[in-house]
Amino acid sequence: MSGDHKTLIKGSPSQYVKLNVGGTLFYTTIGTLTKSDNMLRTMFSGRMEVLTDSEGWILIDRCGKHFGTILNYLRDGTVALPDSYREVMELMAEAKYFLIEELTESCQQALAKKEREAEPICRVPLITSHKEEQLLIMSTSKPVVKLLINRHNNKYSYTSTSDDNLLKNIELFDKLSLRFSGRVLFIKDVIGSNEICCWSFFGHGKKCAEVCCTSIVYATDKKHTKVEFPEARIYEETLGILLYESRNGPDQDLIQATSSRGAVGGLSCTSDEEEERSGLARRSNKQNNQS
Repeated sequence: MSGDHKTLIKGSPSQYVKLNVGGTLFYTTIGTLTKSDNMLRTMFSGRMEVLTDSEGWILIDRCGKHFGTILNYLRDGTVALPDSYREVMELMAEAKYFLIEELTESCQQALAKKEREAEPICRVPLITSHKEEQLLIMSTSKPVVKLLINRHNNKYSYTSTSDDNLLKNIELFDKLSLRFSGRVLFIKDVIGSNEICCWSFFGHGKKCAEVCCTSIVYATDKKHTKVEFPEARIYEETLGILLYESRNGPDQDLIQATSSRGAVGGLSCTSDEEEERSGLARRSNKQNNQS
């Protein structure tokens, strides 16, 4: 602009200067601006030319939003940082520009703290593939509890209580994941296998137990899927899996002891063919007794 010119600014610490920072006006002393070793000291100790307008305002081409905070920091050596993550980022950018290292470090520490506070206390991964499931289980040192939940895997109609029990299993999984957050890795599977509702428990990368919550029941000549809610058994296996969190490696005796119900040996839900054979046998016995 016409009338703007460059000049060297040097004076006593008590001398006041007028600053125009991005259109925001400030009035402070040379002593404040040169108190610590930074770019402002260089600008106002006669070592660097500064741009001045016709009215004597020293022009600084920066946003003036946080310059008042910077002046307060130079005056007192400390300052309250903004509450907003974004504003702390903005202030840090200005502190970096003016080479105020201590204020930059304070902003960095405040941002790191905000990031830690923003992280969720409880995380439950939703797996998308069997490969991802195995990677999670093998890469953690924590015991693992997996809930497979997929209502659409059903071939038959559900019994009247199945939907309610399905919801109870999901609610219990959420409660346990909150209660044992940090001690156990909880993962949820909504796409895997042919099961509808099944709990799996892992220690040191190996399956220790499994609780299948579905079965096939018969009503007249139709088959129905029944979803159960074995709450006590699920609690028992969850507490049992905690035995693995304080050990350094796989313990075969421990695995065998906690798998006494046959989970590791291949425990699974009864197949449709087995259920059908058992149902036919029951009907045949009933007909023989009636005759």
